[in-house]
Amino acid sequence: MASRVRVLLVEDDPTLQRFVAMALEDDEVRMQGCISVDEALLALATQSFDLVISDLMLPGRHGLDLLQTLKQRPELRGNARLAVFSAGLNPSVREQLEALGVTRFLSKPCSLGDLQSCLDGLRDAPAPAAMPSIHQAAIEQYFGGNAALYQAFLARCRMQFPLDIASGRGACERGEHVKLRHLAHSLKSVLLTLGHAQAADVARQLELDAEQAATGSEDALAAARAAWPVLEEALARLL
Repeated sequence: MASRVRVLLVEDDPTLQRFVAMALEDDEVRMQGCISVDEALLALATQSFDLVISDLMLPGRHGLDLLQTLKQRPELRGNARLAVFSAGLNPSVREQLEALGVTRFLSKPCSLGDLQSCLDGLRDAPAPAAMPSIHQAAIEQYFGGNAALYQAFLARCRMQFPLDIASGRGACERGEHVKLRHLAHSLKSVLLTLGHAQAADVARQLELDAEQAATGSEDALAAARAAWPVLEEALARLL
C-alpha cells in the first residue's frame, strides 16, 4: 500500500497557506506549513517529504537560499519534488531554478488544477524502503524494537546537532579543550545509540585527545583539531 504523500509548504502568506491546504486536502496527503527558509530547513532536517512547494519572496532569507541549500545538501532534499510560486519569472531566473531541481512553476494566484498536478504520480509512489539493518540493530538493542521511538529520538537529535556543530567548531577554534571533551563524550553516546558506531569511535577518540590537550600536549591538540572536522562531517550527514 502506498504511504501518505508528505508536503512541505514554505509560504508566509496565511491566505495562500489556507488555500493550498484546502486544495491539497486529502486523506492520502499530509501537509506541513512553515514561513521561512530556516524553518523549512529545520523541518527537512527532522523528517522527509515527497513534495516541497516554496515561495521565493520570503521574510529573511530568499527562497533561492533554500533551493541552493537543497542542491548542496541532497540528503536534506531526499527524493522530494520541488515546486515554486512564481510571478512572471524571466527566462534566466527560470533556467536558474530548473538547474536547482525545480520541476513545477505555480503562478499567483494559483489554480486548483495546477496545485493538484504537483501531486501527479506521488500518490502511487511505493512506500519507503525498510530501515537499514545497522539502524534496525540499534532499534533492537537500545529501543526495545520500537522503531517509532527510535525515529522520535533521531528527530530530536537532528534538532540538536546544528547546535552541537556550532558549539564544537567554536570550542575547537578557541582551544576550549574541556568543553570539547564534554561535547565529544555526549556525542559518543548519542551516536552509538543511533547505530553509528564508526562516528561514535571518532567522538571517543576526540574525547581522549581533548582530555590530553587540556594538559598542554601539542600532539593531542593537533589530533583534536584534526578529529573535530571528521566528527562534524559525520553529524552533518545525519541532518
